[in-house]
Amino acid sequence: MTQNNLHQGERIDDLQRNGYVIIQNPKRFCFGMDAVLLSGFAQVKANECALDLGTGTGIIPLLLEAKTDGNHFTGLEIQPESADMARRSVMLNHLENKIDIVTGDIKDASRLFGASSFAVITVNPPYMIGQHGLKNLQDAKTIARHEVLCTLEDILRESAKILPPKGRFYMVHRPFRLSEIMCKMTNYGIEPKRMKLVYPYVDREPNMVLIEGLRGGKPRLTVEKPLIVYRENGTYTDEIYDTYGY
Repeated sequence: MTQNNLHQGERIDDLQRNGYVIIQNPKRFCFGMDAVLLSGFAQVKANECALDLGTGTGIIPLLLEAKTDGNHFTGLEIQPESADMARRSVMLNHLENKIDIVTGDIKDASRLFGASSFAVITVNPPYMIGQHGLKNLQDAKTIARHEVLCTLEDILRESAKILPPKGRFYMVHRPFRLSEIMCKMTNYGIEPKRMKLVYPYVDREPNMVLIEGLRGGKPRLTVEKPLIVYRENGTYTDEIYDTYGY
């Protein structure tokens, strides 16, 4: 695949990992730091299969394949244009035997894949609640940022069905919804086990939270040391380079 295979507005970006690249369209949506951090926080072990819900252009399956020993990765995406970009990125990296992209709705995920079908689920969901003031509910950026096509409830309900007992759930979200997240995780039998707050700078409030849940796990939450993204001068901290490979 070459530049001639790109659709209008698309570009090929270097992921700076294993020589992998990704096709993106800035007018639709481009991945951010949250996807990179989630791929570094999630653990996929040898012989395990992982499902990424709402995969967009496939960034998390691509990074998980590069960073973990997982056996196989699947991305579920409702928007056909994004799913198509993800499939072409998989082909571009010659990972057809390692990554599948499925076009479908998160609300139907358990029916699509079946019970206890994945050891690990990852999700970088829409963060914002409500649709007040949104003009185009089918806009790709709106769908990625707002709970237009799926809610936190949908994600947790389906994940609880798809994960086997002791299956692991990894999510990046916003701290302002942390109380709701914890309550709904436990309501669906996904016990919060590990949490890391992400701060843009050491003297700012956290703007992201990384959470690991265990289906059917016992109550005990480990809060890891915070992650600081930037130094005062705006450069990445060593942990961003070393741990997350950004």
